Amino acid sequence: MVKIYEYRHHPRAQELREGRPVKSTDVRRLDHRNVFVRFNARFGLKITLIVGTMWAAYLFTVLALFALPSAVHQGTYYVIVWLSSSFLQLVLLPIIIVGQNIQAATADKRAEDTYKDAEAVLKESEEIQKHLLAQDQAISDILERLAAAVPPPPAATA
Repeated sequence: MVKIYEYRHHPRAQELREGRPVKSTDVRRLDHRNVFVRFNARFGLKITLIVGTMWAAYLFTVLALFALPSAVHQGTYYVIVWLSSSFLQLVLLPIIIVGQNIQAATADKRAEDTYKDAEAVLKESEEIQKHLLAQDQAISDILERLAAAVPPPPAATA
């Protein structure tokens, strides 16, 4: 058989076969070798998991509302200060964390889907490569049969 094409695997294809998509849990640094980094990551994650709930938002709303009567009694300026510094900051913090957790889960799902798509494209391209190799073999067989069936042209005499 005449070799028509030499297929070379892309180095990333092997990495794709051996790996998996990176998720937000992979970069939390909970298993870092430095004890301080590991402690900070675990402590920060624990606080975020507690504060980043809608229950915390409800609790902070109730807490902030306790200061509202005092702010109303002191006047408009203090109501605005209460609203901006106490209420909005206390209540929006956990709500924002909840939203970020949802976005992180969405990003993880998107990364996993993209990884699966890349894996599917890789498998499809391997099947295409097998098809092309089969075609190369068929073309080589046809060329060999034609070469055997057709006599060589007469040599030119001078």
